[in-house]
Amino acid sequence: MDEALLRTLTPTVICILVRRGADFAAAEDAVQEALVEGLRVWPDDLPRDPRGWLVTVAWRRFLDAARADSSRRRREERLQDEPAPGPAQGGDDALELYFRCAHPSLTPGSAVALTLRAVGGLTTRQIAQAYLVPEATMAQRISRAKRTVSGVRFDQLGDVGTVLRVLYLVFNEGYSGDVDLASEAIRLTRQLAASIDHEEVAGLLALMLLHHARRPARTDGGGRLVPLAEQDRSRWDTDLIAEGVDVVQTALACDRLGEYQAQAAIAALHADAPTADETDWVQIVEWYDELVRLTDSPVARLNRAVAVGEADGPRAGLAALEPLDPALPRHTAVAAYLHERDGDPATAARLYAEAARAASSLQERDHLTRQAARLNALLRD
Repeated sequence: MDEALLRTLTPTVICILVRRGADFAAAEDAVQEALVEGLRVWPDDLPRDPRGWLVTVAWRRFLDAARADSSRRRREERLQDEPAPGPAQGGDDALELYFRCAHPSLTPGSAVALTLRAVGGLTTRQIAQAYLVPEATMAQRISRAKRTVSGVRFDQLGDVGTVLRVLYLVFNEGYSGDVDLASEAIRLTRQLAASIDHEEVAGLLALMLLHHARRPARTDGGGRLVPLAEQDRSRWDTDLIAEGVDVVQTALACDRLGEYQAQAAIAALHADAPTADETDWVQIVEWYDELVRLTDSPVARLNRAVAVGEADGPRAGLAALEPLDPALPRHTAVAAYLHERDGDPATAARLYAEAARAASSLQERDHLTRQAARLNALLRD
């Protein structure tokens, strides 16, 4: 049973139903029912034409739903004859759905959920498990999102940046339940890259590949967080690193720099260093300067302060940190790290403990608590 094939075919089948007259919400519902049926029967009876099979089953599901709805009797009469499942008409199905699901009227959470459903082909149950929420809650969120975008028309390309932000949100959700959202985000971004020639799409794909390559080393055997400098680099995926570096170099050659390309260039410099001590921090600072110029992002400025601390010493890093808002996520943890580097373990221990209390994840809280405990133990000796 090729579940990946089912997911790949999802955007095409939805768009075929929409072109036949189904609204987006009804088409998406019908395709999800067809996918469930495919998962049930394909292991025993794989069709010669999987897409045609899905179109036929989804169209029948749509017609059944239309017949059951008395308010749609006129539409039912117009759609009574079932068209043959032949090839899709012109237009890029996946690309249209990407922009529909990343519509600016949707909240980020709704856009991510709808993208996973309509483009990714995941079930509501799988998405709910990934987000650790009840299936009914996720179903309501997706239903509201579908109603919001049902009337959207696509007369022009749309905002690539919005699509990329949604995909990056998916990637950053990581892994939970039986769906690996980081891998799913990479798959969807590859699909988008095949649909549109855009250097920032390539930049995001490279960034995901380079981050994902380090995933096996990010936690130890007990599931505890391992900082980048302490990771076992032999566990990094060298094939993903090589692919990511090649993708970002090709994108940068277009000479149309964007934020994802800049972030991917930074990730490539980390991946290229055989050891933490051999990291080219001077060049990383230069790339952060570009990223700040492009985005003026407080997060980019925070990360730049860390890089400055490595390149020019902890005092310089603290000076770069000083103008930033202390309420910024990870600000206190960065300050703790730089104070420790500067030879002030008492201040660092206090700040690590403060950062732990504000941590957004159990893994991060555990790591920061252990850092504070380590320094407090040294101070007692």
